[in-house]
Amino acid sequence: MHNRISSIASVSKQILRSKAVVATLLSLVVIVLAYAYFSSDKSDQTETLVVHPGQFVQQISVSGTVKAAQDVDLAFSQGGRINRVSVSVGNYVNEGQVLAELENGDIRAQVLQKEAALENAKAKLATLQAGSRPEEIAQAQAAVTQSQTALMNALNTAYTVADDAVHNKTDEIYSNPRTNPQINFSSSNSQALTNVAATRSSLESMFASWQKSLLGLSLINLSDVTATTQQNLTSVSQYLGAVNSLLNTALPNASVSQTTLNTYTTDAGVARSNVNSTIASAASAVSALDAANRTLTLKQAGTTQTDIDAQAAQVKAALADLANIQAQLQKTIIAAPFTGLVTKVDAKVGETAGANTALISLISAGTYEIESYIPEINVASVRVGNTAVVTLDAYGETVPFNAKVISIDPASQVRDGVSTYRALLQFINNDSRIRAGMTANVVITTDARSGVISVPQKIVQVDGETSHVYVREGNKDVKRTVVTGKSSSVGGVEIVSGLKDGDAVVLTQ
Repeated sequence: MHNRISSIASVSKQILRSKAVVATLLSLVVIVLAYAYFSSDKSDQTETLVVHPGQFVQQISVSGTVKAAQDVDLAFSQGGRINRVSVSVGNYVNEGQVLAELENGDIRAQVLQKEAALENAKAKLATLQAGSRPEEIAQAQAAVTQSQTALMNALNTAYTVADDAVHNKTDEIYSNPRTNPQINFSSSNSQALTNVAATRSSLESMFASWQKSLLGLSLINLSDVTATTQQNLTSVSQYLGAVNSLLNTALPNASVSQTTLNTYTTDAGVARSNVNSTIASAASAVSALDAANRTLTLKQAGTTQTDIDAQAAQVKAALADLANIQAQLQKTIIAAPFTGLVTKVDAKVGETAGANTALISLISAGTYEIESYIPEINVASVRVGNTAVVTLDAYGETVPFNAKVISIDPASQVRDGVSTYRALLQFINNDSRIRAGMTANVVITTDARSGVISVPQKIVQVDGETSHVYVREGNKDVKRTVVTGKSSSVGGVEIVSGLKDGDAVVLTQ
């Protein structure tokens, strides 16, 4: 028993001695490894970047939609029957080109009359300013005689045109037009049938009396015959207008086909146009004679400054009258406000157009813009004039287009919950591949400078209000305070101060 206990004790002592040896060996290994680590050259594990002044670019990316630089919906300023439509969808038109027009023969006649009145007023003023000489008085007398002859000719022509308009061009719609006019077609407006036939019946006696007055025309009764002629022309014009309106409601029957009705309508339109032109010509002849008489009177009486001033006022009044009637004419015309492409035409000849109803749409030709919305976080860096590179989904990223920012709205708009600002960019060059409505991807360059030192933004450490980087000086990494500026589009940051050309900044430690 004693020997067994002694044996156990001996084994225990050996185990304890073995554990002590292992512990000692482990301690030695740790010491050796620590020494190797702390005595090693750590510079081999440090990555650096030598900085030099270079290009610094700041950009933002947004999306947008291509649109025409100008687009407009056009309408007549007043209602009326459409007389002419001169364009179709897809036509290119020039600025000022007439696109559509209402019936406006009466107004055009008045424009001619006002233009003649203005010219006469100007001529009279010029005459007054030049003064009178005996030969000028003789010329003025000759002008009066010439104007009297011209007016007499105009009065006879007026009767001939009116007679042709009624007896030749529109009497075809009647049976027995001179004695018992009966309209030979039906109409959806029975009252109009009755009224037109009654008016035609009254015209026959008017023509007889009119012709008689012209046969006895002389300088003595020139004024009276002129007044009668003007009144008769107005009556004929009104009658032809009623015929035109009746034909618009005409219905074909067994004896009158639609083709015949169309011929009636054409003839009536020509007749009315001829009479309206004659009204203008007669009015012009009357104005010319009046001007000639006034000029002769002034020549004979001599010129005073008061007369000159009064005539100058007459010129201004004539200008105002002309401008007023031209404005009325313009209300019956749709003209292109700029050179462009017609994209919509809803106007049709013969239809009645309402005032301010959009009938024709136009977009500018060749000049396109991009409408984009810049997020609030980026808008402060964008300026009018910034350049941009644009790619269109239709052509892919390999086909770039150059553009520039031309406007930024001052007020924000909330889109998808984000406050944005509408910006317009204009393509620098016209390109036939660009179309309105295309989706655009826009990269705007907000800052581009040379000679700027920049470093990767991730290596700049911020401690309170101070920023710093580590710079390799010899075998040591030295902490260097820097002042940063703008951030670039590729993850860099501008170093305003704290680094110089050739410094090696530490990228990783």
